[in-house]
Amino acid sequence: MSVTAAQVKARAAQLGFDLCGIARAHPLPPGPLDRWLSRGWDAGMAYVRRRREERLDPALLVPGARSVIVVAASYAPAADDPRPAPGELTIARYARGRDYHNVLIKPVRKLANWLREGGAAVYAEVDAGAVMEKAWAQEAGIGWIGKNGCLIHERLGSWLLLGALITDVPLEADAPHPDRCGDCTLCIPACPTDAIREPRYVDSTRCIAYHTIEHRERIPEEIARRAGGRLFGCDACQDVCPWNRRAPPARLVQLRARTPSLGVHEVLSLTRDEARRRFEGTPLLRAGRDGLVRTALAVADVARSEAERLADDAASGVRAQARQRLSAMET
Repeated sequence: MSVTAAQVKARAAQLGFDLCGIARAHPLPPGPLDRWLSRGWDAGMAYVRRRREERLDPALLVPGARSVIVVAASYAPAADDPRPAPGELTIARYARGRDYHNVLIKPVRKLANWLREGGAAVYAEVDAGAVMEKAWAQEAGIGWIGKNGCLIHERLGSWLLLGALITDVPLEADAPHPDRCGDCTLCIPACPTDAIREPRYVDSTRCIAYHTIEHRERIPEEIARRAGGRLFGCDACQDVCPWNRRAPPARLVQLRARTPSLGVHEVLSLTRDEARRRFEGTPLLRAGRDGLVRTALAVADVARSEAERLADDAASGVRAQARQRLSAMET
């Protein structure tokens, strides 16, 4: 296929992406991933281990892979974005608007189909496949992986959502981005649960985002006690990052904040049908009614009557969390 790197980047910009970079496809060094896995810091995310080899070698996803294209869209907050209401449970910034998977996969697929029209083989995904997007984004010159494990761009900060395309089209590669964290370690002590065990290594077993989004059963008491009223996700390490101080607001309207927080009783009263209707098309649907109620029981100031009502809930995670809360009330 006769296409240039400049044409790919121009097409990505037309589709609404803020950034686009290209890396030469090659097997990634296994050390960082294996170090994370060997310490059990993947917690219950068994899907990472299942597709380890594919994550490390793009040729297993596209035979004859020559290039990895990484695109990024900012979800940086604007001055007029709604703020969490006092006393309510907070939602991570990326989850306050539409589900980024749904927002970004459409332009990613358009870019992939544009390449396929010329006969290219393409594997395309948005944070839902076997691609290590952050590692490839650094290889492609978009930014560097900070000490909090997030990808950081000098202008857009770490408020970035990534998509990746692996193709057999040979494209001119960008130079890998250098590390620009320097001596700064603000993100490490900012983590409420000490989940950043080493620079660039986050222990999911201690991460608030993992426990409020991925985990389905009872949240450990120590994590719940430090969660600070976070219902879904956590921005603590990004809030203190100096590179985020001047990040311009997101351009994609769908990623702008709509729901920054929810009331405690509002969450505890949710039914599955209500949660499905209300959160359809948003990241909150991933946790669903059961996950949101479970988390509210863990991190909020809950009345005994609410805990008693939910102690026999059909969802095991809700049930266990309610009983844990009642037990704590007795001590």
